[in-house]
Amino acid sequence: MSRQFHVLDVFTERAFTGNPLAVVLDSEGLDDAAMLAITREFNLSETVFVLPPDDPVHSAKIRIFTPGGELPFAGHPTVGTAVLLAELRAGGHLAEGVVIALEEKIGLIRAEVRRRPGGAARAVFALPRLPEPIPLPLDPLAVAAALGLDPLEIGFGAHGLSVWSAGVPFVMVPLRSLDAIRRAQIADMAAWRAAFGGTGKGAAYLYTRETVEPAHHIHARMFSPLMGIAEDPATGSAAAAFAGVAALCEAPEDGMHQLVIEQGYEMARPSLIVLDLEIAGGRLAGAAIGGAAVRISEGRIHA
Repeated sequence: MSRQFHVLDVFTERAFTGNPLAVVLDSEGLDDAAMLAITREFNLSETVFVLPPDDPVHSAKIRIFTPGGELPFAGHPTVGTAVLLAELRAGGHLAEGVVIALEEKIGLIRAEVRRRPGGAARAVFALPRLPEPIPLPLDPLAVAAALGLDPLEIGFGAHGLSVWSAGVPFVMVPLRSLDAIRRAQIADMAAWRAAFGGTGKGAAYLYTRETVEPAHHIHARMFSPLMGIAEDPATGSAAAAFAGVAALCEAPEDGMHQLVIEQGYEMARPSLIVLDLEIAGGRLAGAAIGGAAVRISEGRIHA
């Protein structure tokens, strides 16, 4: 059977930057093994498979795979798929905005897609689940060794090592400087397993307040070799988990706050993730992820 696919660059308005995403349409009849094989053939951090929705009032059901297996939720697949379906199905209405309702393993996500004059289409969606801390022990010496850093470079202000999840768990690694985050690497897989192997997916989200662009708020990198992702150019699910860190450690006043997170710069794939926080009663009451996406290529898979 022949199946149509599209490749988009996500969390960017410029082609050949951001995080590439493959979206396979007409995915009926593909089993888990076939989806994983196709994902590994694309060899991108994530591939989406679009299926008919369980509820016909929704836009689609989607399944999200990394080369290491399936995820219940991820940010750049949600943004990219929402933009693609909006352009394919309602391209003439994007100036006023349309809503794409996606059934994901984590639950229903409604993304609003809009295109500004002369710009790329952008999608914004509320988190289907607010981030929660996961009480797992972390050894700063082991984490530093896994990243090839000095332990004294980890942590600043109220920020320390922690594990958070808004659907996918991430080890949050705050670093003191942009220099430190640039030098970070997967130093040794044995050291990586020792530091992160007991934390779910073994994914590490590194962040610092120092940024490349002065208008941005956070500079980030994400490594997840145990999921088959050496490094990810933009990680919406990690930004979603980071919402919990930002609310706890920064203690913002009640109201709406927006953070612009830059990622992918070390990979020459600059990406921008917009994270909106709603604080009420001193606690995180809601959060949303937003970003742009551009279509790069399309074709057919004979499988």
